[in-house]
Amino acid sequence: MNIQRLSSFSIDGKGGNPAGVLISESHPSESEMRSIAVEVGYSETAFAAFNNDSYRVRYFSPESEVPFCGHATIALGAALAKERGPGVYPLVLNEANITVEGFCENSIYSAALQSPETTSQKSDDGLVLEALSLFGYSTEDLEESIPAARANGGAEHLIIGLNSRSKLSAMQYDMDKGRTFMRKAGVVTVMFVYCESEKKFHSRNPFASGGVYEDPATGAASAAFAGYLRDLKWPHSGEISILQGEDMGSRSLINAQFTHVPCSSIRISGSVRFID
Repeated sequence: MNIQRLSSFSIDGKGGNPAGVLISESHPSESEMRSIAVEVGYSETAFAAFNNDSYRVRYFSPESEVPFCGHATIALGAALAKERGPGVYPLVLNEANITVEGFCENSIYSAALQSPETTSQKSDDGLVLEALSLFGYSTEDLEESIPAARANGGAEHLIIGLNSRSKLSAMQYDMDKGRTFMRKAGVVTVMFVYCESEKKFHSRNPFASGGVYEDPATGAASAAFAGYLRDLKWPHSGEISILQGEDMGSRSLINAQFTHVPCSSIRISGSVRFID
């Protein structure tokens, strides 16, 4: 099996979030996919099998299957561009149909995905207080312009806005307690965000539900967050950028483009580097 390793949302050939990609005529068994994801050791591995002019895609972390993973989809787009040529590829996920477009310019790869539909709702106050306690925050650290919410762009995320960059840097938690919290709450990650400007954000994404302390770039959460900003009537002018991974030493850049249409898909894009 040719398991490729790529890093999505990299900046100038550095950083990003690594993902495994396996493109094949048919999927391995579920137990094999789980085993491969553990062996690869990244936060997610995407398994893509060609089927009726599209690719059936499943995503596995070292501990669980997730319905949608943004950075692994971006990695898949670049891998398809390299293997089968730049273009738009239809993908059939467990719970949605999406597309990914792979690009190659001057031997530099990138990709853009169209997320599943995005929705959001106000988070339960008790859940937010529990999260703040777990991650070392208090209500005084919250950003009033970005109220805590549950947001979905193919997977469920808890979004919490913080009012200072230093507070974002200070995030820490017990991973076992984080895993229990996320699985009980039914969220894949908790996304902490700091707003530098109307169109530029910084984020951190603990991913204990999948056995990963923190992701350096999270496309699915970024899509959910962009959809939430749309629902907030945020003055986004159709596009935002999200810097992630800085506090991990793996700086990543995620671009999100979207409209004001309720529940609409988000276009998530970024650069990709192949890992030797």
